[in-house]
Amino acid sequence: MANQKEIRARISSTISTQQITKAMKLVSATKLRKASEAIVRMRPYAEKLQGIMGNLKDSTEDDRLAGYFEAREAKKVLLLVITSDRGLCGAFNANVVKRVKVLLDTDYRDAYKAGNVTLMCMGKKGGEALKRFGYEVNLDRVNLTQNTTAESAFEAMQGVINQFLAGEYDRVEVVYNKFKNAATQILVNEKLLPISASASEASQTNNDYLFEPGKVAILEDLIPRSLNTMFYRALLDSLASEHGARMVAMDKATENAGDLLRALRLAYNQARQAAITREISEIVGGVAALEG
Repeated sequence: MANQKEIRARISSTISTQQITKAMKLVSATKLRKASEAIVRMRPYAEKLQGIMGNLKDSTEDDRLAGYFEAREAKKVLLLVITSDRGLCGAFNANVVKRVKVLLDTDYRDAYKAGNVTLMCMGKKGGEALKRFGYEVNLDRVNLTQNTTAESAFEAMQGVINQFLAGEYDRVEVVYNKFKNAATQILVNEKLLPISASASEASQTNNDYLFEPGKVAILEDLIPRSLNTMFYRALLDSLASEHGARMVAMDKATENAGDLLRALRLAYNQARQAAITREISEIVGGVAALEG
């Protein structure tokens, strides 16, 4: 059994750790409130854009728009991997990395073996983990999660769109945690390009509209805007999920620190009682020896 001095040191260290985890939980809770409000406001706009695309799907066969919908064999693939810049958020980052590894071993195995899969990481933790596993990663946009704005997200996604239309990639997919609530994040991998017919028909309604200047002209602006918005929504989802995961992880860490403190205090009391008992026994033994 450890002596009293060692146990007191461990108790002091555990109390300090508990204070840190409790503070981190409160900070994450505050950030989560703002991030969740942002994604809740964002979703109706993104869904409405997809609904408009559904109503205009008949014009997607125009040559000027064909590149967005052209289904090609996935020989060259771009995976957009969204994680966090900081740890201490449970399995948040590990789950994304695991999903990427599964995709490389299954759906995109042939492309990966041919060296035609690009892993573009948004968030340092994902990039660091994938590099440790021996994957080559593109870190050009790794800092995008530090200051997630619509402008930065649109700029990054527009570059990806241009590369896809130029034939540099046959498929673009994003892997991230979708925010459900503070305790639940849904791991998803979502295809962005090419746009599938089912995606444009998902929210179609039978309305008779008059379009000015025309369906094709509207879609030429709407499709990139919709794709940019989908990517921005994924970033906001991941941000809210990160704060939710960290808040839960820190809450659990605080709870575990409390359990450890109770065990340490019990051990300290036992050690203290043993020391007192030993001293009493020594005194009694000394008295008995003097009397004898």
